[in-house]
Amino acid sequence: MNAFNRFLCCLVVSAAAVLPVFAAEYDLVINNGRVIDPETNFDSIANVGIRDGVIAVVTKDEINGKQIINATGKIVAPGFIDLHSHGLNIGDYRLQASQGVTTALELESGVLPISDFYEGQASKNIPIHYGAAAAWTFGRIATFTGEEPEATPTYFQAAQGRSDWKEDLATPEQLHKILAEIEQGLKEGGLGIGVNAGYAPGNGHFEYYSVAKLAKKYGVGTYTHTRFAKGTERNSAFEAFQELIANAAATGINMHICHINSMAQKDIHNSLELFENAKANGTTVTAGTYPWGAASTVVKAAVFTGPTWKEDLETTYEAFQLGKKRLTKAEFDDLQANAPGTFIVWHFLDADKPEELALIDASVIHPQTIIESDAMPSYVVTESGAVPYEGDAWPLSDDLINHPRSSASFTKILQDYVRDRQLLDLQTAIKKMSLMPAQTIEGFVPQMKKKGRLQAGMDADILVFNLDDIKVNADYVNAVRASEGMSYVLVMGTPVIANGELLLDAAPGLPIRRDQQN
Repeated sequence: MNAFNRFLCCLVVSAAAVLPVFAAEYDLVINNGRVIDPETNFDSIANVGIRDGVIAVVTKDEINGKQIINATGKIVAPGFIDLHSHGLNIGDYRLQASQGVTTALELESGVLPISDFYEGQASKNIPIHYGAAAAWTFGRIATFTGEEPEATPTYFQAAQGRSDWKEDLATPEQLHKILAEIEQGLKEGGLGIGVNAGYAPGNGHFEYYSVAKLAKKYGVGTYTHTRFAKGTERNSAFEAFQELIANAAATGINMHICHINSMAQKDIHNSLELFENAKANGTTVTAGTYPWGAASTVVKAAVFTGPTWKEDLETTYEAFQLGKKRLTKAEFDDLQANAPGTFIVWHFLDADKPEELALIDASVIHPQTIIESDAMPSYVVTESGAVPYEGDAWPLSDDLINHPRSSASFTKILQDYVRDRQLLDLQTAIKKMSLMPAQTIEGFVPQMKKKGRLQAGMDADILVFNLDDIKVNADYVNAVRASEGMSYVLVMGTPVIANGELLLDAAPGLPIRRDQQN
C-alpha cells in the first residue's frame, strides 16, 4: 500500500479526522484549525484548501475537498525549514520530518560535486525537500590532497588525519583551484557557499575574503562555521565574528553565522551584541542557533589540537561522548590517532546549571536568530570508527550514534521554550523556524519565496499539531529516538505524517536548487 492510499485509509477509519463531503473543490482541506502565518501575522481559526501541491485558499468560509483533515483544537503552521542539516540519508530525513521539518538543507559544510549530490539524492525516497551549498572545505581538501571531491560526509571524514589543508596558507595557484572548485558547484546550482572555516583555521584572511567575493559574483550567500570557537582573547569567536562581518560589509552579500551559540559559548552576550549592532548598521548578516549545550564534530577537528586547546575551550576529556559513553583521555587520544574522522559529542555547556542554561537561552530567544539544528548523520560504530547508516529501517536502532539535535531541535523549541518554560510565544517560535530561514536565502533561491508562509499561492508544506502533544524523546544516550506530536506533516500537499504516523513510502520531497523551480 503506497503512502497516499495509507493516508486515505487513515482518514476513513478515524472519525475524528474526517467529515463526509460530496462536492470536492480542492484536493485536500484542513478545517477549523488555528492557522498561523508568520509573514502576515494572520492567527485565527480558518480553513485551508490545497490544490496541486499549492495552498489555494485560506478562508473562514466553508470549503470542500476530496479529503478533509479536521484540525479542530490544533495549530496549522508552515513547515519548518532547517538551513543547517548534515544528515543526508533516508533515516536522517525521517527524523527531521518527525519534528516538523519539511525542508532540510546542507549549507554550513555543503558538498562537492553539487551535480553528484543532487543526482544521488534523487535516487532516494526522500520525504522532505533537500539541497546543498558548494563546499569550500571540499575544494580545499581536493586542492591539497589531489583527490577529487565526493559528495558524501565520508570524504570530509577521511581527510581529518591530514593537517595541511587545515593549517597551511594556500599559494596563489592553490587559491585559484579552490575557488574554481567552488565556482563549479555554484554553476551546478549550489545554494551559496558553505564555509567550514573552523575546520581549516589556518586559511588566510584573503582567502576568506576571496570566497566572499565569489559569492558576490554569483549573487549568493555564505554559511560560515567561524574560524575560532572560544571566548578568551586571542583567536576568539568574537574576533572570528568580526572577520565575517567585515567581509559581509565589504561585499554586500548575506553571510550567515552558523550556530552562534556553540561558537561563542560563554561569550554569547558580547557576540550577540556585536551581531545585532552589525545588523542595525546595515550589514547583511544573519545567525542561527540550536537549543542544546553540546556540539557534535569530528574528534580531530582543528579546535581540538594544539598544546593549550583544553584550556582555551575550558573543557576536559570527560566532556566528550561517543555513543552512550563519555570518553577517557586514552580513548580520546586513540580516536584522534586511529580514527580522526569519528563524530563525537562535545558538552561545552551544562544545561543543568542555571547560569549555563541561561547562556543557551540567550541565543535561542534573541529576536534576530534563526533556529537551525546542525543535524548530524546517524552513524554505525565499527572497529575502525563510524560510518553513516544508509539503511531504511524504522524506527532507527538505539545502537546508532548521533546527537539529539538531529531528532528534536524543533520540537525542543515547541516543548521547552514555548509550552513548558514560556520563553517564546508560539507565533515568534514558528517565525524563527519557518519564515526567517526562508527569507535568509530567498533572494537567490527563488523556490524559497513560496515556503515558510501559510498563504494562498504558497507551497503546501504544512504542519498540524497540538502543542500539548509535542514530545521530545531523544537524549544524549538515545539520540535517534524520533519526536512525537505532529498529527500531520504535508510536503507539497502530500502527507508524510498522517494521524501521527510516519508514512514510510512517502517521498514527495523535491530538490531545492538555484537553477530549478517547483
